Amino acid sequence: MTFKYGIDHLDLDIVNGIANGSIQAELCQEALNNINTSRQRVEKMAASNEAVYGINTGFGPLCDTQITPDETNLLQKNLLITHAVGVGEPIDKAISKLMLITKVHALSQGFSGIRLEVVERMLAFIDLDLIPVVPEQGSVGASGDLAPLSHLFLPLLGEGEFWASESGQNAKTVPAAQALAAHGLKPLDLQAKEGLALINGTQFILSHAITALTKMRYLLDLADLTGAMSIEGMQGSQSPFREELHATRPFAGNLEVAERMRLFFKNSQNMSAHTDCDRVQDPYSLRCIPQVHGASRNAYNHLKELAEIEMNSVTDNPIVISSEEAISGGSFHGQPLAMVLDYASIAAAELGNISDRRCYLLLEGLHGLPRLLTTSGGLNSGMMIPQYATAALVTENKSLCFPPSADSVPTSMGQEDHVSMGSISSRKLNQILGNLEKILAIELMYAAQAIDFRRPNKCSDLIEHNFQVIRSKVSKLEKDRLLKPDIDAMITLVKSQAFNVNVKSAVN
Repeated sequence: MTFKYGIDHLDLDIVNGIANGSIQAELCQEALNNINTSRQRVEKMAASNEAVYGINTGFGPLCDTQITPDETNLLQKNLLITHAVGVGEPIDKAISKLMLITKVHALSQGFSGIRLEVVERMLAFIDLDLIPVVPEQGSVGASGDLAPLSHLFLPLLGEGEFWASESGQNAKTVPAAQALAAHGLKPLDLQAKEGLALINGTQFILSHAITALTKMRYLLDLADLTGAMSIEGMQGSQSPFREELHATRPFAGNLEVAERMRLFFKNSQNMSAHTDCDRVQDPYSLRCIPQVHGASRNAYNHLKELAEIEMNSVTDNPIVISSEEAISGGSFHGQPLAMVLDYASIAAAELGNISDRRCYLLLEGLHGLPRLLTTSGGLNSGMMIPQYATAALVTENKSLCFPPSADSVPTSMGQEDHVSMGSISSRKLNQILGNLEKILAIELMYAAQAIDFRRPNKCSDLIEHNFQVIRSKVSKLEKDRLLKPDIDAMITLVKSQAFNVNVKSAVN
């Protein structure tokens, strides 16, 4: 398929497809017409004597200062230069690329008054893999992500830096002027409204949200798998996942998780061996998986819904409505995403919280399992200590759950007196998800060790497949050994999405 910027509907899969090159994207004639019409409207306003915010006036508290046509170009250049005050480490190159893609889509809808030449240069950056370096800190998420977007677009002027290689510990950067010259590109001179159209917007918040949603989608499925493998290891009950039970409280997330758990256990010999035992009920971290994991899925679905609205929105200011009117409003304010990002952070942290509890249960030595998952305790500590790591990661995630969207610090001499702090919310969600990957990796290692003690019973085909994925990298713990390499191997498996979490494959 070919995606048409400014015309077609962007969603999570399409934006990732454009970013990884599996989906082509272009400006069609309709988008070209919309961009050019909007630009003509801005040029008419810029030449008039009537003050129009951001087109022939200053910005923020200087909105009442009219600018002459001769000063307009310098004003737009100064806007980017003065707002590029980001600090901290650079964000991942992949997130900067998502910022470019989502910004092109917003500008191509024909409400921003930017020249076609500027949009085409942004597309050239994407096509040539010229991805700007953007610091991670400095946005309050209200007049858009001003500082990050300024850094993103400094290279249009020949300022700033591009990534010369993939971002990471050993990544290198190159001055923008040098990279532009190498590709035969000249710096652009911005004109009326263009600087403001570029740096007003929520693309920093949005691109972090896209990154988090992409990772969280897999981790939600993986959390179900880890829970199912832990239940197999403890020979827990399948009753809490029965369809007729969840029909009486039909939250969408609960129903989905309960169904997934039933499919994970399909034809499990090991679970059948537990059918007639005398255990009345399991602890909450086992039997309440549909309620807890399901609530996290509901939060994920809410964030995805709002993020996809934002992907297809115009978030700069002012919005050019007609040849006579540009409305100055607050479409750049990050609150619609900030609040739900904070909600999703709690949801992700809870997946880790309940996973840590299951790790603890697996160590207790109950239901036929040896204490600390070792048959030679005393001389050997077995798997006692990795749970310390999950406990530490869970507490770190709890500390990251303070909602930045509940805070606001006035800026711009009080003109911008309520801000969203959504950029912090979006970054923290990704931090929490990074910790969650490590927690689930340790639970998977524990669950595999427990399943080994259930042999010769076999689990379901899907769980047996994932068990073998673990055993391909981490062998059963017979006596104490250095576990750090095992944990690192498990984390790599999780990060590379090596596990089959598709329960539909259990049906086929």
